[in-house]
Amino acid sequence: MTERQTDPAPTPAQVLSVDAMGGDQGPATVVAGLSQFLGKAPNARAILHGPETDLKPLIAKHNIADRVTIHDAADVVKMTDKPKAAFRKGATTSMWSAIEAVRSGQASVCVSCGNTGALMLMSTIRLRKTDGVNRPAIACLWPSRNPSGFNVMLDAGADISADQDDLLTYALMGASYARNGLDIKRPRIGLLNVGTEDHKGRAELKVANELIGNAADSSDFEYVGFIEGGDLPSDKIDVIVTDGFTGNVALKTGEGTASLISELLRAALMKTPLSMLAAVLARGSLQRLRKRIDPRRVNGGVFLGLNQTVVKSHGSADATGMAAALDLAYQLAQNSFSDKLAARVASAASLAQDMGQEGETENPDTNTG
Repeated sequence: MTERQTDPAPTPAQVLSVDAMGGDQGPATVVAGLSQFLGKAPNARAILHGPETDLKPLIAKHNIADRVTIHDAADVVKMTDKPKAAFRKGATTSMWSAIEAVRSGQASVCVSCGNTGALMLMSTIRLRKTDGVNRPAIACLWPSRNPSGFNVMLDAGADISADQDDLLTYALMGASYARNGLDIKRPRIGLLNVGTEDHKGRAELKVANELIGNAADSSDFEYVGFIEGGDLPSDKIDVIVTDGFTGNVALKTGEGTASLISELLRAALMKTPLSMLAAVLARGSLQRLRKRIDPRRVNGGVFLGLNQTVVKSHGSADATGMAAALDLAYQLAQNSFSDKLAARVASAASLAQDMGQEGETENPDTNTG
C-alpha cells in the first residue's frame, strides 16, 4: 500500500503576511483579493491577521482554508488614528501582528491596506532600517509609455524632505526595485527638478545630481540627469527620484487629473445620441484604454529601506486591487528583494563615504564641524 505524500512545508519566501483589517471595504474584500491571488499562485501561502471569528467564515466561503493560517488579532488600526497613538496600542492590532510575522521569519513580506503613517512607523521600529538608510521611501508605479507600462517613482510620501545622500539612496533602491519588480536589467534613473539645466534647482539637488551620476556605472544603472514634471509618464526613464513632499503632491495631482479626464470623457460620450453611438462603436478601444490606465493594476506602494519588505495597498482597493498588491509582494519575495536591496544600499553608503573623503583631501583646511 502506497503512503500518501504530504506537501512540503512552505518556505518563508512562499508565505505572505496579510493584514485583513484597516481597509475602507473591510476584511471581506481583502479575503476575496487573497483568493484571487492564490488561484494564480499555486505555491503561495498566507498568514491572515485579524479577529478569527470574522475571518474564519470568509476563508471557508472562498475555500482557501488549506492555504491560509489565521493569527487572531482583536484590535484594528483605524484610518483616523495618529501614527504614535496607533503604535502605543499596536501590540494587539492586526497591523502589528502582520509585521511581527515577517520580523519573526514566518513570512517574507507584509501586505496591508491600513493607515499609511501607522504602517510606516510600526514597520520602521519593528523591522528596522537597512544599514545606510537615513529615511525609508515609498515607491509607487506611474503609468508611462515604456513597454512595461509603468515608471517607478520614489519617494511618494514617506518623508517630506530628503538631502543629497537620501536622494542617492533612493536612486539605488529605485533601481533595485525596477530590476526585481519590473524585470528591467539596466534601469534609467532621472532626478526630478524644475528644469533639466545643471544650474537649476536647490543645492542638495545639484549635489545629488553628481552623486547619482558617479554611482551609475558601479551600480549598473543609466543616469539621464535632471527631468521635469512632464517626463513622469515618458519613456526616457524607468525610475523617478524625488523627495516625499514633491512625490506625494505629484502622485495626488496625477490621480486627480486622471479622474477628471475619465469623468469628462464619459460625459462627452453620453452627451448626444451620435456620441453615444460613437462610444458603442469604439467600445473595444475604450475597454483597452480603461484596462491600460486601471489604477487597480498598479495598487501597491513598496516601503523601501527596511530590513524586510512591506507593501502598502490602497485603502479603497477592491478585490482586484488587493490581488495586484499581493502579486507584487509575492514577486518581490521570490526575487529575494530585501537582500538585493540591502546590497545596493551598502554600495551607496560606501560611495558617499568615498566621495566625502575625496572632498576632505581636496579641501584639507575646510572645517566640517
